[in-house]
Amino acid sequence: MIPTLLGITVLVFTVMAMSPGGISAQTLVGGMDMKPQEKQALLNYYNKRYGLDKPAPLQYLHWLNNVLPIGFVMDEQGNQGEFSFTKGMDLGTSFQYGRPVADILAERIPITLLLNLVTIPVTYLIAIFVGMKSATHRGGRFDVGMGMSMLALWSIPTMLAGVLLLGFFANIQHFQWFPTSGISSREALDMPFLPHWGATGFVRGFLLDRLWHLVLPVLCLSYGGFAALAKLTRTSILENLHSDYARTARAKGLAEQEVLWRHVFRNSLLPLITISAGLLPSLLAGSLIVEHIFSIDGMGQLAVEAVKGRDRELVLSITWVSGFLTLIGYLLADFCYTLADPRVSYD
Repeated sequence: MIPTLLGITVLVFTVMAMSPGGISAQTLVGGMDMKPQEKQALLNYYNKRYGLDKPAPLQYLHWLNNVLPIGFVMDEQGNQGEFSFTKGMDLGTSFQYGRPVADILAERIPITLLLNLVTIPVTYLIAIFVGMKSATHRGGRFDVGMGMSMLALWSIPTMLAGVLLLGFFANIQHFQWFPTSGISSREALDMPFLPHWGATGFVRGFLLDRLWHLVLPVLCLSYGGFAALAKLTRTSILENLHSDYARTARAKGLAEQEVLWRHVFRNSLLPLITISAGLLPSLLAGSLIVEHIFSIDGMGQLAVEAVKGRDRELVLSITWVSGFLTLIGYLLADFCYTLADPRVSYD
């Protein structure tokens, strides 16, 4: 995981350094309406603090030293001190927002994680139900109908689906069942957590308001995933239904439902676990579009704004965090293999 994460940051840093204008203090203060002496003082500060006047490899090493928990202690002026094992992580200050990157990420990461942590269970529950029923009723109306529906859903682009959901289910000219933006309303911040009946009638509470706002974004994020996973689940279950161990279990007198859930389903989970390792990064990438469509202030919106503003510290930190979450997903998938198949072990 460690060399992979370093490789991701090297690649992103290289792309930024090779872009027109590169990574320099001049590109950061070029559009500011400042006096010449003020602009020069700011240039000198950026160059000293972040080493922007040095070659790109040294800039990267300077950034890496700051974000690692061990390394050389650096002061506010960029002067190198002694080596320390307890210096802590410093993600720097955002050029665009003028705030510590760690504070910005602490506000945005929980929002994106909330979207994904709600989307993943919804995706798998629908996919397993549809795939299981399609496999056990192969060739029936449900199998044929859901096969066509899943293929149609998988073919719809995310941005088109988001616009259609807003246009029909959040538009005042149509149903207007759901809100158009955000993940909670301003009034909900002053409400109690759980819904209840008050003096003025039913009060939906913070939890119900948050779920109400998440319906359309979660639906937009999950429909493509459960469409593909449902087809994969169906194929995997069909393969295992006619395997030797399933026929042996039936010959021993086990009921069909016991064969299906105790033997076939467990072995059919292995390809689903493999797909789940890549599901988190795909959802993080998809949330870029969904957060923009539904005006959600998450990591997706932040990444777009950081790239537009050439905010080096913010872009690299987002890459660092996103890469870490992606690799954690692959690590969890490796552990889940041992739960689904006792024959899998790691030395």
